[in-house]
Amino acid sequence: MSIMSICPAISGCYWRSPDLLSNRESKSFLKVKAGSSRRPRRAMVTMSMETGVGVMGTKLGMMSYFEADGEVVPVTVVGFKEGNIVTQVKTEATDGYSAVQVGYQRVRDRKLTKPEMGHLQKAGAISMRHLKEFRLLSVDAFQPNQRLVFDQIFQEGDLVDVSGTTIGKGFQGGIKRHNFKRGLMTHGSKSHRQLGSIGAGTTPGRVYKGKKMPGRMGGTKRKIRKLKIVKIDKDLNVVMIKGAVPGKPGNLLRITPAKIVGKNIPKN
Repeated sequence: MSIMSICPAISGCYWRSPDLLSNRESKSFLKVKAGSSRRPRRAMVTMSMETGVGVMGTKLGMMSYFEADGEVVPVTVVGFKEGNIVTQVKTEATDGYSAVQVGYQRVRDRKLTKPEMGHLQKAGAISMRHLKEFRLLSVDAFQPNQRLVFDQIFQEGDLVDVSGTTIGKGFQGGIKRHNFKRGLMTHGSKSHRQLGSIGAGTTPGRVYKGKKMPGRMGGTKRKIRKLKIVKIDKDLNVVMIKGAVPGKPGNLLRITPAKIVGKNIPKN
């Protein structure tokens, strides 16, 4: 079957090669008439890259920090266990993209599987529980078993993006999960904390997708952007970050340089 048989008026439509389409779109070509306000969807969305290599840390808790002028700043204290070692350097030639894989938190050898142990032994690294990748434009400055030190990557006053897993709340109702208002508690009301109507009957005769309803709350990945590093304590091996970060004390955190449009990300 030729292209002309699929789209006879080639001048009046846009088409893309089937090799560039996703599995869903490969069944039918995307046609958009000339002059239409619709634009063809992108065939491929690449994974976003980091502006620089990051590290992993452990949330220790929150406290109040007094600056030199007496201002009180709420900070999150992040500690570092043994780790933050480069376990693999991925390049365009070997893996199709450039990235640095970093390991964190040393564990006993019997806690890992043999494939995991073999992967770490190939890099000459110790046994570590967590492995995360940081996609970069260039990985020439990194090599396996290289140790990443926080104060050599970040400085006080820098802005960082911190991601982690939020605290799990379990199965919750609409009031707690979506901030719904409750009904009257008096005057004969029999609807106090119920969800209420979730849609019409005959039309549409169904519940719309995305309807806010009771369900599992929390326990999801969340990123807090552009948090300021207030203090780096080399003696205690901790860093103080202004504001709150996801998760409870003991949670794993991923700290990367903040993405700022116009500074380290082009405006276009």
